[in-house]
Amino acid sequence: MSSQKPRLAPPVLWGVVLSAMVFLLSACASTPPAALRGTGDLGVVIERADGRVKIVETSGRSVLATVEGLGDLSHASVVFSRDARYAYVFGRDGGLTKVDLLEARIAGRVVQAGNAIGGSISHDGSLVVVQNYEPGGIKAFDAHTLELVADVPATTEDGRRSKVVGLADLSGKRFIYALFEAGEIRITDFADPRNPVTQRFAGGNQPYDALVTPNGRHYIAGLFGEDGLALVDLWNLDKGSSKILDGYGRGEQPLPVFKMPHLRGWSVAGGRAYLPAIGRHEVLVVDTTTWQEVGRIPVKSQPVFAMARPDGREIWVNFAFPDNGWVQVIDTVSGQVTHTLQPGRGILHMEFLSKGHEVWLSARDDNRVVIYDTATKTPIGGFDSLSPSGIFFTTRAARTGF
Repeated sequence: MSSQKPRLAPPVLWGVVLSAMVFLLSACASTPPAALRGTGDLGVVIERADGRVKIVETSGRSVLATVEGLGDLSHASVVFSRDARYAYVFGRDGGLTKVDLLEARIAGRVVQAGNAIGGSISHDGSLVVVQNYEPGGIKAFDAHTLELVADVPATTEDGRRSKVVGLADLSGKRFIYALFEAGEIRITDFADPRNPVTQRFAGGNQPYDALVTPNGRHYIAGLFGEDGLALVDLWNLDKGSSKILDGYGRGEQPLPVFKMPHLRGWSVAGGRAYLPAIGRHEVLVVDTTTWQEVGRIPVKSQPVFAMARPDGREIWVNFAFPDNGWVQVIDTVSGQVTHTLQPGRGILHMEFLSKGHEVWLSARDDNRVVIYDTATKTPIGGFDSLSPSGIFFTTRAARTGF
């Protein structure tokens, strides 16, 4: 056996090697993965005809990915998890789909009803609640697993199920909604998710949609069966509901209704609410202190959405067929229409960036999303999309009433 000792590298060489290793490791630690991104810049566009969504990012105005397999999206809506990573997509076929925006994949899916029309998420992000036409009622699901937590039927006095509309989130795991056939407004509290408790209020004749005001104070339901709206003061529930704008169209000849207004597009700005009038070429202006009508603004056609720019200075209005290729802009100081635009054919939805400098519009019949600068009222971008409808940005995750 050899008694020769192993030769060690000179200390100078070890110093060079160790320095190189430290440099390489620090470089790896400071170089982020290529896929790393935040979620506050993201959103989804519904492609209704093909049962899929596009994941978009708003800084570059680009499409990141397309996710397929979401079922019937002919009247789809979306809410987001508190961290804005997941989009919960509610399909018309009763499908509830959880989409991972960062991995661009379906993270969970259940078909929970025969006919559904939207949903909401609790303030703590733990429950997703779906409102159903068939069977009528609401269902609560665990937001992480999509496990069914509670089924709350919407039953009329004669035992029939009623369609549920106007679902919105309230504080403390509460949700408020309206029953179309039953003419009721209900609040269901899921503080104990397996044993929900429901309060009932009068809702008027055929409530068809509703909203919670941005400050969370009032719930307003539009009525299809009569001229007027139902109002609930959420700070004073012991007072029940009240009727506002009672008979605002009395004595006027109603027009055919080509598309029902969407009340989530109602706007509250500068102490006034701007409401699309059913079957009329008007936007109603209501004082939010007295809830009395203070004006009407004539517009081009039957409004569907009347949406406030986030700073409240403008209301952007789109219209039902046959004038659904037009958009008008109302200045809330003068109360006048200041711009009439033609962004494309079949403008179904509009969504502002959180600070209002851009608005994205879906032009269904052009198979395109169009992006406008709200200051100049000119197009500044866009991209192709097959039959786009709803556009939803993750900034909704921080807002009440969605």
